[in-house]
Amino acid sequence: MTDKKRNEAISKYREMALSNSIIDSELYSKYEVKRGLRDISGKGVLAGLTEISEIISYTTVDCDMIPCEGELFYRGINIKDIVNGFVADDRYGFEETCYLLMFGKLPDEKEYKEFRDVLASYMILPDEFVRDTIMSAPSRDLMNALSKGVLTLYSYDNNADDISIDNVIRQSIQLIAQMPLIAVYSYRAYSHYYKKKSLVIRQPKPTFSTAENILRMLRKNNKFTDLEAKILDLALVLHAEHGGGNNSTFTTHVVTSSGTDTYSSTVASLSSLKGPRHGGANIKVVQMFEDIKANVSDWNNDDEISSYLEKILNKDAFDHSGLIYGMGHAVYSLSDPRAVIFKSYVEQLAHEKGLDEEYMLYANVERLAPEVIGKVRKIYKGVSANVDFYSGFVYRMLNLPQELYTPLFAISRIAGWSAHRIEEIANAGKIIRPAYKSVSKRKEYVKLSERK
Repeated sequence: MTDKKRNEAISKYREMALSNSIIDSELYSKYEVKRGLRDISGKGVLAGLTEISEIISYTTVDCDMIPCEGELFYRGINIKDIVNGFVADDRYGFEETCYLLMFGKLPDEKEYKEFRDVLASYMILPDEFVRDTIMSAPSRDLMNALSKGVLTLYSYDNNADDISIDNVIRQSIQLIAQMPLIAVYSYRAYSHYYKKKSLVIRQPKPTFSTAENILRMLRKNNKFTDLEAKILDLALVLHAEHGGGNNSTFTTHVVTSSGTDTYSSTVASLSSLKGPRHGGANIKVVQMFEDIKANVSDWNNDDEISSYLEKILNKDAFDHSGLIYGMGHAVYSLSDPRAVIFKSYVEQLAHEKGLDEEYMLYANVERLAPEVIGKVRKIYKGVSANVDFYSGFVYRMLNLPQELYTPLFAISRIAGWSAHRIEEIANAGKIIRPAYKSVSKRKEYVKLSERK
């Protein structure tokens, strides 16, 4: 069959598939279907219980749900207190956060050192893994490369299918240690093959934190400032966990409930996170701001900024999607605590990099966008900046390639996925299987020779 004939066939299949796939939107109301597992207000349908994290965005007053400033708790501890704790001690917090999420308690000094040592012992990939897996058919999309790398680790694990808690913990710690290597090395392979850049592979330093090692492996001169490493570490902490209902973590619960192995569960969650509605939003924020910078002459003129934001909302500017990326969240309304925490540190980094004016543009858009959105659209809850609003700006200031933005999210969120996988296995729940109601019409079978 020629390419032309094949493409014509696929075009015909597309029309048939679409005409037989669209469901009347009124049926969702008729049968009270919670689309996206959300109710009419956008609040998630209760599908499970967890002790790993808690998100607060509403308070209850006389049975009414009233929006409040957002709060996030890891294992019952406010994320603000966790961040203030390691910042006050002038140390890195991601490894401690992994320990807290997976094991339910903060480590003491001895436990912290032991955990760091265990992580360091796994900061090495199997022999020939880089050559045979990462350098072989490098992907243009690093999330796919990360998935390929993680799934290939299955082949090197003699106990890959063992889902006992101790083995899953071992596999989880290994993935926390190795995913930064797979991501950075995959970027090196991609830039070498597709951008014709020099191929440089650096080993991680066992005594370094995850954030330090990421910068060390990416930078040509191995150098980075203390503030750069600390703010990347903060980004990892803030992205590490966000409840059992976010798309990729819910995927962890769904896939884990089938009894599958850790590597397959992780790749399923990586595939979810890859989606632009989930993990890829920070790239869109950066691209949107490049467009704003090119079309708004005075970055301190509220009227000019608001006017252009209206054009974006009305699909007359940027990517014509009608979205102001980085604004709004499925759960939070008045504020996203992660964005609130991040903002002050972003300002420090912007000052160090001489980007104070650009930071102010971000701050101005954050301040004005809710007013513009409220004016242009009817919304059921408040709109505020989410963590993606600033994370892309931070990664750009750190000179991190855009191709690594979403993999960085994954490097962080593997901590939360691991904790939820352990929780799902420990509670030995049923396989997750929500119901879908069929609304198709009954038809008679017609023999092939009689079909028209």
